[in-house]
Amino acid sequence: MNGFLYKHPSTILASDLKTLLLNHAVRSSANIVTAAEFPGLNTLGMSMARTDIDPYDVVLPHSHPRASEMMFVPSGSVLAAFFDTTGKLFQKRLREGDVFIFPRGLVHFIMNYGLRLATMFSVLSSQNPSVVGITHAMFAPDSDVVEGWWPE
Repeated sequence: MNGFLYKHPSTILASDLKTLLLNHAVRSSANIVTAAEFPGLNTLGMSMARTDIDPYDVVLPHSHPRASEMMFVPSGSVLAAFFDTTGKLFQKRLREGDVFIFPRGLVHFIMNYGLRLATMFSVLSSQNPSVVGITHAMFAPDSDVVEGWWPE
């Protein structure tokens, strides 16, 4: 049905419903966990992610063609933004405890505007949301946009 083997309810264990894959910070990167890595997500139509961003760093523009994303900020402060299909920019500064929604398939990015590591947890509305990055397609790999656009 969804590309993963069905697990009969009588064979499900408590360990299938817990993961340690989002416990640790992955500096200036996102870690998406799908049903392939976390059996408890199988058939639920969702995946999860943890994103940790160093001060003045950015998660480059990307989209998830098969999922909307709901992002929660437990620590730090970030600027979350996306472009709608007409090119209009929607952006909001988020602080600890805030939640922001990225609609399915729209290009979005996140910037840490604080002085310490920012951490976000996301739930995506697909078991396999996919990630499509656009930065390397638009800019040379050694450009300021890709290597570190933030002014010194």
